[in-house]
Amino acid sequence: MTTNLIINNQPPQPQPQPQPPTLVAVQSTQWSTGICDCFDDLQICCSGFWCFPCLACATTAYFGECFCLPLMDMITLCPVVSMSMRVAMRYHYKIQGDMGSDCVYSYFFNVCSWCQMAREIKRRRLTLAVLTSQPAYIGAQQMHIQPAVITSQPMISAIP
Repeated sequence: MTTNLIINNQPPQPQPQPQPPTLVAVQSTQWSTGICDCFDDLQICCSGFWCFPCLACATTAYFGECFCLPLMDMITLCPVVSMSMRVAMRYHYKIQGDMGSDCVYSYFFNVCSWCQMAREIKRRRLTLAVLTSQPAYIGAQQMHIQPAVITSQPMISAIP
């Protein structure tokens, strides 16, 4: 799992009333990667190339739909499930676009379209960790937060 890390080392500023820190998350209204940006994530690129049905099924499951849904595209001439997933993902993440482009990408660039959707889910599900050396205020109490290292792997440390 990838973690975004924000480190705030600004000195505390004297304030008459302590204000809680404010974080603003901004999501783009565009796809985070282009349709042909497969090499941005080699794991997804290789999955799409070597085992496309596995990538499509896993992407569908990560999005919260039935795992076997993409297999229905194999029995139809038109990839309706691919197009439906693309439209659903655009609406869910509020990405601009139209059904015409979704239809073209799903029909002519089906593997690239699934790779783009997998990258989008992966990037929008990232965990955010905030580290600060400033005191944090909870209600009227002041709490000092010590900087720490956040890892996605187990870490052994010796504390003296």
